Amino acid sequence: MLPGSPQLRLMPSLATLRHTTAAGALAWLTCAAPAWAQETDPPPAELPERVNGTFPADVTTVAEFNEDGQRQIGFEADTLAYDQGTDTVTAEGDVILRSGDQSLRADRVTWNRLTGEIVASGMVRVVDPDGNQLFTDRVVLTDELEAGALQNLLIAFRQGGRIAAEQATRTEDGDIMAERAVYSSCAVIDAGGCDRSPSWRITAERVFFDNETQRIRFRGAYLELFGSRILPLPGLSVRADGSAETGFFIPNIALTASNGIEISDSYYWRIADNRDLTVTGYLYTAAAPMASAQYRQLTDNGAFQVTAYGTYSSRIPLNSTTPTSENRLRGYIYANGRFQLDENWTATGSIRLASDRTFLRRYDISREDRIRSVVELQRIDDNSYISVAGWATQALLVSSDQGQVPLALPLIDARYRLEDPLLGGQVEVQANTLAITRSEGQDTQRAFARAQWDRRMITPLGQEVTLTALVRGDVYHSDDNLLTSVASYRGQEGWQTRGVAIAAVDVQWPFIGGFMGGTQVLNPRVQVVAAPQIRNLDIPNEDARAIDLEDSNLFALNRFPGYDRVEDGVRLTYGFDWEANFPGWRISTTLGQSYRLSDAPSLFPNGTGLTDEFSDIVGRTQVRYQDFIKFTHRFRLDKDNLAVRRNEIDATVGNNRTYAEIGYLRLNRDIDFSLEDLQDREELRVAGRWEFDQHWSIFGSAVINLTDREEDPSFTADGFEPLRTRLGIAYADDCLEFGITWRRDFIELADAQSGDSFRLYFNLRNLGF
Repeated sequence: MLPGSPQLRLMPSLATLRHTTAAGALAWLTCAAPAWAQETDPPPAELPERVNGTFPADVTTVAEFNEDGQRQIGFEADTLAYDQGTDTVTAEGDVILRSGDQSLRADRVTWNRLTGEIVASGMVRVVDPDGNQLFTDRVVLTDELEAGALQNLLIAFRQGGRIAAEQATRTEDGDIMAERAVYSSCAVIDAGGCDRSPSWRITAERVFFDNETQRIRFRGAYLELFGSRILPLPGLSVRADGSAETGFFIPNIALTASNGIEISDSYYWRIADNRDLTVTGYLYTAAAPMASAQYRQLTDNGAFQVTAYGTYSSRIPLNSTTPTSENRLRGYIYANGRFQLDENWTATGSIRLASDRTFLRRYDISREDRIRSVVELQRIDDNSYISVAGWATQALLVSSDQGQVPLALPLIDARYRLEDPLLGGQVEVQANTLAITRSEGQDTQRAFARAQWDRRMITPLGQEVTLTALVRGDVYHSDDNLLTSVASYRGQEGWQTRGVAIAAVDVQWPFIGGFMGGTQVLNPRVQVVAAPQIRNLDIPNEDARAIDLEDSNLFALNRFPGYDRVEDGVRLTYGFDWEANFPGWRISTTLGQSYRLSDAPSLFPNGTGLTDEFSDIVGRTQVRYQDFIKFTHRFRLDKDNLAVRRNEIDATVGNNRTYAEIGYLRLNRDIDFSLEDLQDREELRVAGRWEFDQHWSIFGSAVINLTDREEDPSFTADGFEPLRTRLGIAYADDCLEFGITWRRDFIELADAQSGDSFRLYFNLRNLGF
C-alpha cells in the first residue's frame, strides 16, 4: 500500500530491507516521511482477522520463500523508524509480520539487522501454519520468525486446548518448552462474554509441545477440579486436538443387586488414526471378574467395530448354596459395520450373540427381550432397488422357545420403477423371495412377483386423484405346519399358489384459508379399494400376525402388515386431515373410518376394529408449540359405543435442559390369546429433568405396567406393577460431567436379580482419556 493512500500502512519485505544499505534504508524512510505528514484520513480501526489459518483476500499476503529460497517476511505498521547507529528498524502501531501462513501481530517490533533478532512486545499474537495462536507480552524471534523466548504466554490451539505459562522457549521447529504451566481445554469465558474459571485444569512444572506430532507432554502434573488439587498424573501425555490418546480411562464405580460392588477400568490403545482397541476389566464382590474388548476401524470405504464380553461364572451369585448353580463360560459378542462398495452398492451388517438368556441383564449391558443379527447387501439408484439380506433372532425371555424363533435366509427384494408411456403415471415391478427356517417349528419358503401402476392427477377444481392397479402372483411351500400353535398362522402344508389383484381410486380435495389469525388446511379424503376373493388361510402367515387398525394404515391398499395376508372385497374409506398454523403453533388432526361393501366373512379377528362392515373410528391429534410443547394422541374408538380400544399419548414439555415427558398406551381389544400375537396391554412411562442451576440437574424416569388380570390372566400384578425406576443428579458443562444414578429393577429373571443399583460416573471431556 503506497504512502498517501486512505489507509496509511508501510509494507516492504524484510528480505528486501535485509539486502539494502543502511543509507538506502534511511533514504527510503526519509522519502516516506512527507506522506505521513500529509495524511489526513485516520488509520483503520482494525485489520481483518485471520480465519482458519489464512487471511481474507483483501489483506496482502507474502509468499513464504522467494526465488532464491530465502524466507519472505512482509510487514505493516503505522510508523517506522530506523536507527543508523545501531542498525535497528523499529515498527510501532498495530504491527503485522507475515510469511506464508505464519503471522505475528504486536504493538511494537524492533529488528536488529546486525544480529537478525526480532523483538515483539505489547499484546503479541503469533499464528503458526496450523492455526494455533500464541499470545504473550514479549517474544524474541530470529529474522526467520522461528526460534524465540517468551514471557507470560498463552497458547490457544486451533482445536480448543490452551496452555498458560510464566515463561517458555520456542524452537526453530515450532516446539515449545513452557515452565510452571497450566493446561485446560475448558472455555475461559461464558456465553455472556464474562471470564470464568475452568472446571478442570492440569498444572505442571514443565510442559513440552511437540509441533510435529501435535502432542503435549507434562512433567510434575496434577489434576485440579474447581481449583482444588485432586490427583497426580505422572507421565501424562495428551494430543493437542483433544482426541483420544493411548492410556487408562477414569475408573467407574457401581453397586448392583446381582453383582455387588463393581469397579471397572479401561485401557485405550490408539493403534493408528483409523484404528483403536479398548480393553476393560470388571471386578465384582458378588460375581466372578469379567473382561471386555472393543476394536474399531475406519477403512477407505466404510467402518466396523467388534465388541466382546467374557467371564467364567455361575448363573447365580458365587456364595449361593443352590445345587443348580453352574460355572460356565458366559459372554456376548456384538459386531457391526457399513461399507460403501461403490456409488450404488452398500454392505451392512450387525451380529449379536449371547451365551445365555440372562447374561446381558445381569451385567447391565442390555435389557432387551430379544437380540437380532442382520446382514444385507443393497443397491440403490434413481429407479431401482435390490436387497439381499439375512435375519436371525435370539430369544432372551425364559418363556420364549428358541426352537420356534425363525431364521430368515435369504430375503431378496428387487424393485424397478419406470414411466408408463401409454396411460401415463408410473409402474413399479417387484420380485421378492424369502426362506424361513426353524429348528423345532414350521419352515416356509415364499416367492412372488408384483406389478403396480399409479397415476396421480390434479383436476381443474383442485382435487388430487390417484388411480392404482396392482397384480401379484405368489408361490409358497411349507413343512411341519402342525408345529405352529396358532391354527390361523399355519396354512396348508406343501406347495400353494395365489393370485392377487387390487384396484383403487383415491380422491383428496384440500381447502386452505385463514383461521383465527393463522392459516388452516382442510383435506377431505375418500378411497375405494376393490379386490376379488383371495386365498388367505391356505397360505402360511409369517409376517402379518399382529394387525390393528390405526391412522397410519387406514388408507393403505392392504391393511395387513407384510405380504402373507391380503385384504379382499370392496371397501369405502373416508376421513379428513385438518391442520392449523399460527405463530409458533401447529395443530393437526386426522379422523377416518371405512365401510366394507362385501358380504363375505372378514378375515380380521374380532377386536382389530375391522371385523364388521363399519370399521372402528381411528384418529390422531398433534399439537406443537415451537420446540417447547410436543403432544401426540392416537386413538381408536369402538364404532358401536365409542369405547376407547386404543389410546396412545406421548407428550413433552420443556427444552433440552428442563423438560417433562409422559407416555401412555392402552390396548383394549379383547382378542382371544389363540388368535393374535398382539395382546392387550396398558403401560405408563414418565421421565423428566430439572436444571436447578446453570450446570446442575436432577433427572428421573419410571416405567409402570398397568395391565390387570382381566386384560391378561397370566399377570400376577393387578393393575399396578413398576418395572423400572431411575433417579439421579448430574453436573455437566463444556468440559466436565459427573453424577450418580439410582435405579430399581422390579423384574427378576433367573440370576438377573431385582433390586437397587447405584452408578457413579465421571468424564473429563476433551482431554483424550
